[in-house]
Amino acid sequence: MSLFRTKPITSSTADTGMRRDLTAFNLTMLGIGAIIGAGIFVLTGVSAATQTGPAIVLSFVVAGVGCACAALAYAELAASIGGCGSAYGYGYAGFGELPGWVIGWMLIAEYAIAVSAVSVGWSGYFNSLLQSFGMGMPHSLLHGPFDATPGIINLPAVGIVVALVFLLASGAKVSARANEVMVYIKLAAIALFIGVALFHINPANWSPFIPPAEVVTAAGGVATSVLDMKLIELIGGGGEATRFGVAGIFGGAAIIFFAYLGFDAVSTSAEETKNPQRDLPIGIIGSLVICTVLYIIVSGLLTGIVSYKELNVPSPVAHALLSIGQNWAAGMISIGAIAGLTTVCLVMYYGLTRLLFAIARDGLLPSSLATLSEKSRSPVRIIYITGAIMVFMSGFVSLGNLASLTNFATLAAFVVVCGGVILLRRKRPDLPRPFKTPGYPFIPLLGIVVCAYLMLNLSVTTWIAFVVWMTLGLAVYFGYSYSHSVLAQQK
Repeated sequence: MSLFRTKPITSSTADTGMRRDLTAFNLTMLGIGAIIGAGIFVLTGVSAATQTGPAIVLSFVVAGVGCACAALAYAELAASIGGCGSAYGYGYAGFGELPGWVIGWMLIAEYAIAVSAVSVGWSGYFNSLLQSFGMGMPHSLLHGPFDATPGIINLPAVGIVVALVFLLASGAKVSARANEVMVYIKLAAIALFIGVALFHINPANWSPFIPPAEVVTAAGGVATSVLDMKLIELIGGGGEATRFGVAGIFGGAAIIFFAYLGFDAVSTSAEETKNPQRDLPIGIIGSLVICTVLYIIVSGLLTGIVSYKELNVPSPVAHALLSIGQNWAAGMISIGAIAGLTTVCLVMYYGLTRLLFAIARDGLLPSSLATLSEKSRSPVRIIYITGAIMVFMSGFVSLGNLASLTNFATLAAFVVVCGGVILLRRKRPDLPRPFKTPGYPFIPLLGIVVCAYLMLNLSVTTWIAFVVWMTLGLAVYFGYSYSHSVLAQQK
């Protein structure tokens, strides 16, 4: 049963050596910084064109319901348990060490792969901006050697990761201020799009709102191998992949869930927040509500100004504006997209370093990693090591479908957090809870069901990647973490 030894719960306001500089406003901006990025500028159009049609709005509602349930659960556990380990820490305290390690290992994949994948997207938008000024970079400096179209190194992707390394090493407050500036830029870009699109809506583009379901065939331009199918289609025994229709809405929700990645990273700031019991729930729930409303508005307008069939392009929002002759607005959107992708990288990188700090402090990774800078009170050793790894991934490695593992990791974390609320309500009814999940136990149970169902809507490729990554994680746990755990040393 030592595999399920639980970590003692300490006060969320305890002094852990980190500097408590962040307010509820800072946390809300961090959440918006993490959430609004590739999802709103890229995935809205791609998902509409390949999965949902104009019903992309309903996909955001489905994904938003799952996120809302998880956000309420996060808010309860963040306020009562605290710690910078997020779902890893909640799983450790509620379910035990091995479950906590499993979810922590998944979150490492979520944050690290998301930073690397988004930095590659940032590179593309950055080069597009250069091209608009008659410049641009050579192909060999925009692609790594293992890309489908090989080059030497993705230099802009490497550059943005290196810049974030030094920004994060400067401390949480400096990083939060830089994030806020870029959040204002991308919110201004979104406001610009909404203002322009409102006057160019063609209601005929919304008909049919839910396109009839289609069986995807190779002739239709999409591969039909088992690895490209959703797991739920394989379990159902149909042997065929489908898109559009009602099934497309849920398939689209599983894809655009990537658009919600990041609000959970807000909970990793618990030890750097002035009043975590009050501010964390505000930051988590507030950022999610704001972003969900913006997603629904933007996706509805996007499919209203051009046909959804035209949106399967790398930059659908800019493409839609160009299609209606608003070239100047398309250029401004590119600037907003660059700012948006920068903040996503920043906040996900921030969450990764705080998660690893918590795991190392518990002894499940070398405790030498859990050291803080005397000046910034940030885990600079972890920042530099993970930065070097992500520089390599961004510059040289082709991430491909592996990026979808971030969706799996996030959904798995949400299931654990919702389950943790239920378990701790039973095991620790005496635990002080400054914020309580409303509608208990319906809300956390709904969160578990929705997130688990969305996991089934991910591709078999993603599930295989999960098995491979978890096999490696279990090898690390039983080879090192189990015997070096702080709890193991105390016995």
